[in-house]
Amino acid sequence: MKPFFKYIIIGILGLEARLIIKKYKPEIIAITGSVGKTSAKEAIYAVLSQKFSVRKSEKSYNSELGVPLTLIGELNPWYSASGWMKVIFKGLGLIFKNDRLYPKKIIIEFGADRPGDIANLAGFLKPSIGVVTAIGEIPVHVEFFSGPEELAKEKAKLIEGLMSSGWAVLNGDDYVVLDMASKTRANILTYGLGADLKLRASEYVLMYRDGLNIPEGITFKMDYEGSSVPVRIFNTFGKHNVYSALGGAACGIINGMNLVEIAEALGKYQSPPGRLKLIEGEKGTWILDDTYNAAPQAMHAAIDTLRDLPAKRKIAVIGDMLEIGKFTIQSHQKVGDQLKGVADFLITVGPRAKFIARELLDHGFGEKNVISVSDSYEAGKELESIIEPEDLILVKGSQAMRMERVVEEIMAHPEKKSELLVRQEPEWLNKT
Repeated sequence: MKPFFKYIIIGILGLEARLIIKKYKPEIIAITGSVGKTSAKEAIYAVLSQKFSVRKSEKSYNSELGVPLTLIGELNPWYSASGWMKVIFKGLGLIFKNDRLYPKKIIIEFGADRPGDIANLAGFLKPSIGVVTAIGEIPVHVEFFSGPEELAKEKAKLIEGLMSSGWAVLNGDDYVVLDMASKTRANILTYGLGADLKLRASEYVLMYRDGLNIPEGITFKMDYEGSSVPVRIFNTFGKHNVYSALGGAACGIINGMNLVEIAEALGKYQSPPGRLKLIEGEKGTWILDDTYNAAPQAMHAAIDTLRDLPAKRKIAVIGDMLEIGKFTIQSHQKVGDQLKGVADFLITVGPRAKFIARELLDHGFGEKNVISVSDSYEAGKELESIIEPEDLILVKGSQAMRMERVVEEIMAHPEKKSELLVRQEPEWLNKT
């Protein structure tokens, strides 16, 4: 989309969004954080949609363009002028007519690429519930801020803007997020694994298929105010997904749902494509597909999951982590340090990821077990030549690295790629 045309569209849709909010007055549940926003959104939707009329933002619509699209209920038309006209006219229809089926609750991600982004969104949406997932020591998008502290302050704008009748749902295991409790007048519900948190999870374990050594999901116990229920989530892996589920549970509790109802709803939750999904690979392998994006904290969570899952041999295919500015070298070196004792083979993609390889090589990792390539196409070809039955392959990297192409190269059922992989829309597939 040309910049001039884009600014006009943003202006029109922004005005429509404000008028739609004023007319229908939906309850806005806003989610921010450096990682885990989309998974938390899906978990919140899985819980609340069991009892309420709810809409969630599609994909990761979390910007000045994506938020109005969510309120209007349309997908991004990308480069289609007629598509944008359709969106605009649908917005006008909502304003001048009365849609009795307009959702009562809308779940929206709040992104922060630059200072002021969240404050602007919170200002006109006026959320009643603000969920903060995690910030971490080195968050993604930090390159556009003076440092992690400034980014955390921007994320906190969501919590600061809540009314006293609202709710701040905070990840209590992230000290940066927990510190936001002092910055809000709203009610506070903390969640996590810590024993002193209001909503907590414990006894997290992997579930396996009966009689087989194949993981099929996760299970944990959820505790709140003296009540406890088990939660089982299928085809979802990693302890960080427990946090997403707890975020969904917290929103259910705020809306009057009991733990049994919430646990049943979470049983239907599925983490979105590209978020640590286990996909069958060719030659009897399994792929841990975490190709949606990559921030340092999410990268560490993915490697922890690789460590936890059983396999004859473990391969890590890691692409560059972008948008972390001055922390680039340090963050990639930490990934290499974490892979020690976990990965048997490493393929890096991109110039930044070479620091991962160098860290492993400096600590005695065999040179024959490290390959560095420039792009995801080359990585897929190299990977296909080395995989063996019962291998487990973690594939992860920033969005721009297009690591889903690596998964496509070795997945057992490429005919299902539009269902299983991220970025399968024509607009993405046509990009080089």
